[in-house]
Amino acid sequence: MDLTAPLPTKKLLRAAGLVARLLILVWVLKALAPAPPIVRLGPPQTVHTEQPAVCVHTRLTDEVEEWKIQRTLSMVREMGAPTIVEFFPWPYVEGERGEFDWSHPDRIIRHAENQGLDVIARLGLVPHWARPPVHEKVTTFTYLTDEHFEAFADFVRAFAARYRGRVDTIIIWNEPNLSIEWGDRQVDPEAYTWLLRFAYAAAHEGNPDVTVLGGALAPTTEAEDSLYGMSDIRYLERMYEAGAAEAFDALAVHTYGFTLPPQDEPDPGVINFRRVELLRAVMEHYGDGDKSIVITESGWNDDPRWTRAVRPGQRIVYMLDAFDMVAAWPWAEQLCIWIFRQPLDLHNRRDAYYALVSSDFYARPIYEAIQAYARGWENPYAP
Repeated sequence: MDLTAPLPTKKLLRAAGLVARLLILVWVLKALAPAPPIVRLGPPQTVHTEQPAVCVHTRLTDEVEEWKIQRTLSMVREMGAPTIVEFFPWPYVEGERGEFDWSHPDRIIRHAENQGLDVIARLGLVPHWARPPVHEKVTTFTYLTDEHFEAFADFVRAFAARYRGRVDTIIIWNEPNLSIEWGDRQVDPEAYTWLLRFAYAAAHEGNPDVTVLGGALAPTTEAEDSLYGMSDIRYLERMYEAGAAEAFDALAVHTYGFTLPPQDEPDPGVINFRRVELLRAVMEHYGDGDKSIVITESGWNDDPRWTRAVRPGQRIVYMLDAFDMVAAWPWAEQLCIWIFRQPLDLHNRRDAYYALVSSDFYARPIYEAIQAYARGWENPYAP
């Protein structure tokens, strides 16, 4: 049989007919698909709250649908939280060097403004052009060498200038005391301090009124020579020894309670909520006590399958007690809960049990308890 001979005409016609039917089916299905919702900004809103320290870490970075961004921020306002922390990755804006696409942050900030929310912007990650070529070295999105510190600072300057008067607080990097957040390398407090110096100067050039938050350190008890990270306490000490005091306006801190109540005594060997007090002691030791602390990540988890989680009722009590404690600390500004909502609960089971609202916008009991606390209402879950 000659395999190179053309197919019979009837088979060609049959195949062509099948393709035509498939194309018609695709066209019909697209025509029947509902149109995407039209998102319009409503009248400017105001946050009504009696607890200005209440803050949430939103996760709109990878939220595709605009109506979900709007709904998320509307629920934040309705809960009584006047401030959000949101992540704006450098690669999303400057995918190619010198070419800026601001559509991602523009959209989120526009909706946050419309809801009357203040935004703390977390800046980080590294675009491909600021990392070594793959054939030379395989790196992660958090791998930034000192030769590109100025390039990151240029992005920080551009961000600060563009959103001057709209976003006046910026966090430089995230958890640099963890190897996974420092390009899967040994962490380097001195190098981070240099990055902070570059970014601090650039941010204030773009917006002289900006508040630059340094640190955003992860709570960990890792040894100084660990391959996985370094104790946040020792890391902060080395930052100060490297001259970091002149490179940030306030300190961002992450502090989690896990199974311990917020009142648990601070201990360098224990990760608990009051670990933040040990970082405060470091600041005062180095003569930096005039600066404030912003807790940009915190909370308790109620995953029934995790040994470091608590029961939902405990979580409510612990979280409200933590807010009261922060309100009593004169050096603390906000307590930002990780996490308000994630785009898809199945993507990260652990974060789904940190969330206050499910991905399909079901308000969990802890949302209602915090709302009552912030708005001055009776707690529906009071014991």
